[in-house]
Amino acid sequence: MSEKIFTLPVQEQITPYISQRQIGELPVVVVNHPKVRAAVTLQGAHLLTWQPSGEKPVLWLSSETAFKNGLAIRGGIPICWPWFGPAGQPAHGFARNLPWTLTAHDEDESGVILTFTLEQSAESKKHWPHDFCLIARFKLGEVCEMELESHGEYEYTAALHTYFNIGDITQIDVSGLGSPYIDKVNPGTGEQQGNLTFATRTDRIYTKPEPFSVITDKALQRVIEVHHHNNTDVVAWNPWSELSVSMADMPNDGYKTMVCVETAHVTSPMKASANTPSRLSMTLRARPLR
Repeated sequence: MSEKIFTLPVQEQITPYISQRQIGELPVVVVNHPKVRAAVTLQGAHLLTWQPSGEKPVLWLSSETAFKNGLAIRGGIPICWPWFGPAGQPAHGFARNLPWTLTAHDEDESGVILTFTLEQSAESKKHWPHDFCLIARFKLGEVCEMELESHGEYEYTAALHTYFNIGDITQIDVSGLGSPYIDKVNPGTGEQQGNLTFATRTDRIYTKPEPFSVITDKALQRVIEVHHHNNTDVVAWNPWSELSVSMADMPNDGYKTMVCVETAHVTSPMKASANTPSRLSMTLRARPLR
C-alpha cells in the first residue's frame, strides 16, 4: 500500500523534495528525499508512511482503508485528540477526521520538516466547545520525530496511535512498557512479566512505562525504538483474528503484520493554558537486529 503513494500523479511540486498529490478523496503531502520517503494526508495531519532509505516501511498501512473525507484512516499514525477511545464521539476524537493546513515546511540534506495546523471551526464545535490551536510537527529523515502541541485553555487526553509494520506478530516482542497495565480485553489490571509477546487479542494501557519501548522483530530482522516524550502511558494493541475479520477497513489477516505501540497521555488529562501550550511527542528509529 505504501509503495502506491509514490506513484500517484503530482498535483503541485511544492519544493524539490515535497509534492502534493491525491489519494482517494484526500490531499496528501508526499516526501521523496534521498534519505527518506514519507507521506502525510491533510486530513488528520496523518503520517501514512515513513521509510528511511534502504529500510522497509516502518509504519503499517491497511490496504483496505478507504481514504474518504471524514473517515478515519486505518494505519500510519492517527492523532487521537482531544479524547482517547470512546470517551466522546467520534471515537478517538475529531482531530484525525478534519482537514488540517500545511503551514510550514523546510528541507535540507538530512531530510524534511513539515508543520500542520488545526484550529476550532463550526465542525469542531459540534463535538467540543473549546477554542484551540493544534500544531503537528514532523521531522522526517533517518529518524522520525513527531510533536503535537496544543494551545488554548482546556483539559484533554491524546495518543499518537502508531501502527508499526512487522514481519509476523508471533515473532515479535516489546520491551520498555513497564509493569502495571489496564487490560481492555479482560477488564481489570495486570502486571507485565518480562517482554510483551502476542498470541491473542491484546489491548492494554501501560501506566508506568519506561522512557522508550523497543519492538524486536525476528522475522524482518530489525529493531524499532519508540522514544516517548511528555506521556503518562503507552498503549499496546493488536486486534488478532476475531476483530480483524469484523473490521471493514482491515484485511482479515492484517493483524499478522502490524502492532500498535502508542505514546499516550490517557489515564490523566493534559492541561493547556493560555500561556503554556502542552506537548506530546515521540521519536522513532529503526535499526538492524544484531
